[in-house]
Order: sequence, then structure tokens, then C-alpha cells
Amino acid sequence: MDTLQNVLLGFGVALQPVNLLVCFLGVLFGTAVGVLPGLGPVAAISLLLPITFQMSPVSAIIMLAGIYYGAMYGGSTTSILVNIPGEAASIVTCLDGYQMARQGRAGPALGIAAFGSFIAGTAGIIGLMLMAPLLGRAAVRIGPPEYVALMVLALTLVTYLSHGPPLKALIMAVAGLLIGTIGVDPISGVLRFTFGSVTLMDGIGIVPVAMGMFGVAEIFDNLEKDIRREIYETKIRGLFPTLRDWAESLGAIIRGAIVGFFAGVLPGPSATIAAFSSYAIEKRLSRHPERFGHGAIAGVAGPESANNAASAAAFIPLLSLGIPANIVMALLMGALMIHGIQPGPLFFSQHPDLFWGVVTSMYIGNLMLLVLNLPLIGMWVSVLRVPYGVLFPLILLFCLIGVYSLNNNATEIFIMLVFGLAGYLLRKLAFDGTPFLLALVLGPIFENNLRQSLIIAKGDFSVFLVRPLSLVFIVAAGLVLATSVSSGLRKRWRQLEAEV
Repeated sequence: MDTLQNVLLGFGVALQPVNLLVCFLGVLFGTAVGVLPGLGPVAAISLLLPITFQMSPVSAIIMLAGIYYGAMYGGSTTSILVNIPGEAASIVTCLDGYQMARQGRAGPALGIAAFGSFIAGTAGIIGLMLMAPLLGRAAVRIGPPEYVALMVLALTLVTYLSHGPPLKALIMAVAGLLIGTIGVDPISGVLRFTFGSVTLMDGIGIVPVAMGMFGVAEIFDNLEKDIRREIYETKIRGLFPTLRDWAESLGAIIRGAIVGFFAGVLPGPSATIAAFSSYAIEKRLSRHPERFGHGAIAGVAGPESANNAASAAAFIPLLSLGIPANIVMALLMGALMIHGIQPGPLFFSQHPDLFWGVVTSMYIGNLMLLVLNLPLIGMWVSVLRVPYGVLFPLILLFCLIGVYSLNNNATEIFIMLVFGLAGYLLRKLAFDGTPFLLALVLGPIFENNLRQSLIIAKGDFSVFLVRPLSLVFIVAAGLVLATSVSSGLRKRWRQLEAEV
């Protein structure tokens, strides 16, 4: 009965005209972001984050969440029609989606991607609705030592699952923790690493860093690439899949939703991992694996379902534990904290209207996306023809305006450009920025809980080992780190053997 009352409360919030409007704008803009190669939900949310500061917390999170799962939908369009993924989670959709388009079956490919995304996204929202409050109630019993160990495990998993060598990912995570110490010491009040700057007294803001490392750096990176967008010119017809298409795809959609949901809870690029895992499972289970890569509709349905289920499940650790699972969740956490709301175990009891309003808005947003994606495919094809020479300067302009409007502070523009240049150079050196940003967000929380734990234990570090749950998290982090190191050593050993 409580769940039903909470759902009714959520729909009462989500169906308010202003929240319906921001939900529509979020999913529409998110779809456009997913369609355009070179952009992504991280850059888009970073760009629009300053706009949401004038909104209520509910409206702000509804719109930002809409951009996130809307981008998951939009990425399939460019993958199928152009053979260029709009974002990383849609890379695997290119394999069979574009081949279906070349065979004159672009319509069924786009249709099954939309329907699969809707079904799996809805399933993921139901899982979020059921699991997040339960996990939040259990997390109330967790103390500072357990939080420290849990954050160590989360950051270790992020470094293990991120792109590139694990050692480089670990370096980025440590750098993020160090940058997070800039500002006023939360316990003693002493200034740290501010160098006389008033701006740095509040620490390095997540918005300038995110815009720089994932917005400006993305622009620099794409400007030097010769991306040829050869849109496969064919009349798109038959958007509704046939019964045979459904028979081949329904199992893939269900399996993709399950894989995506459980992958979404894990820290790291969960949507991308879910999509690739789903594709591998479908190819393994198929009676005709030779069709994959040559236009198998299950190769479109499974990954597209998986990445949408993962996008919903990623909200669970953020809202129940206060730990972002990926960069987008870190940005959403930043948005909540800017509005004075701390996600975590007490979130559900202190802000029930926000949680249930956002969850029910995701139901509505998924329905909006289903209605939007199918009729507007022609418009998205036209958007794909926008020259990058026009598109990227406009994005950079909006980044500059967005960062300045945050606090009317020109210093933050300089911070954004510095991190933009740093992000571009780090990409060239194969350093992934994801662990850095997540560590930057978690750093102050990690430090507070660490110091509280040591104050309670009177400086005894064994407090993290004598508490059972904390010990489990630390042992798990150690196993993940050992697996990562041993994997790297084995790879290096094979390279040396090959050279000999």
C-alpha cells in the first residue's frame, strides 16, 4: 500500500505542467544529443546544468535525467543510418543496424530499437522503484567506516572497468581525490591549496571540470577527426516490426533488460558494458550466429534494450547510497548538492516527492520517447547533416556562457579551458577522465567519512578491518585490484614472449 501511495504521489508531482514540459524538453534534447556523433549526455548535461539552478530540484533532475536516457534512445538512429555511434553505448548497434539499413530494413531496425528501449527502460524503472528504497533503508545502518570502504570499492571498480590501462585509471582517480582537497578544510577551517584565490576557497567546481574535460576536450578531439557522415539514402518504411521480427527479438529484449539492469548498478561505463555483454550473449545463444554482423535484428534489439535498462539502474547507487555509478550520475549528484540535497540513505525519507517524482517522470519520458522517435526520424536525419564547422563553435559558445552564468565568475571560464586542454592531452596519452571526475565528486565525502572514522576510533586504522561489512568491501576492493594487476602483468608477459 505504501508503494502505491508513493507512486500516486510521484505521478502527482510528475504530471504538473512545468514538470511535464521539462521532461519533454529533456528527452527531446537528449535524443538530439544521442543522434549527433561527437556529443553525448555528459557534455549535454554539463552544458545545461547552470540553467537548472533557477528551477526547483524536482524539475532540474527530471530534465537532466531525461537528457540521459533520451541520449540512449537517440544513439541508435545515427548508428543504424550513418554507421557512426552517437555515444559509446551504441557502438555495437552499428554492427547489425547499419547492415539492416543497407538491406532496405532501416525501418524495422529503428522500430525494434525504439520498442526494445521502451520495454527495457520501463523494466529498469520498475527495478529502480522497488530496489532503491530497500537499499536506502539498509544503508541507514551503515556508519562512516563502511562508507569509506564502500567508496574505495567503488573507485577501484571504476578504475578496473574504465577504458585504457588500469594503472592510468588509478592515477586519474588519485588525482581526482587530490584535486578534491582544494578549498576550506571541512573540520579545521584551514585554507588548502587556494593560493590566495577567492574562487578556489569553495574548491574546484564539478561544472567547469565536467564541461572542460568532456565538453571542450570532445570538441578539440572531434575537430581533428575526418568524420564522414555518409547517410544511407533509402526510404525508411515499415517502422513497426513484423511478427517474425518480434519472434526473433523478444527474447533478446528480455535478456538485454536483465543484463542491463544488473550492469547498471555497477560503477563504471555500465551502459556500454551492458550493450556489449548483451550482444555477446545473443550471439552465443543464437541458432544462427553467422547472421550477426550481417543484419541480425536480435543484434539491435538486445544491446539497445540493455543500455536503456542500465541507464535506469544507474540511479540506484546514487540515490540510495550517495555513490554515483558513472559520470552522468556524478553530474546529477552535483546538481542535487547545489540545490542543497544530499543523496544517500536519508534521501527517501527527507525528499519523497523528489524521488518518486523523478521515477514516475521516467515512465512518462519513456512513453514520450517512443512517440517522438518513430515520427521524427526524418528530422533527425536532417540534423545529422549539420556541418561540424557550424555545430562545434556554437557548443563552445554555450559552454562559455553556461560556466560564466553559474557564478558570474570569469575565473571559472579559465578553469574550464584549463581542464579542457588537460582533458584533450590526457586523451592523447590514453588516460580516461571518468575515474578523475568520479573521484573529484566523491573526494570530499570520502575525506569527511575517513576523518570521522578516525576520530571515532582515536586514530586507529584498524577500525576499517574490525567491522564486518567494512572488511568485506575492502577485501573485495583488494581482489579487484589484484585481478587488474595480474591481468596487466599477464598481458605484458605475453608481449615480451611475442617480442622474443
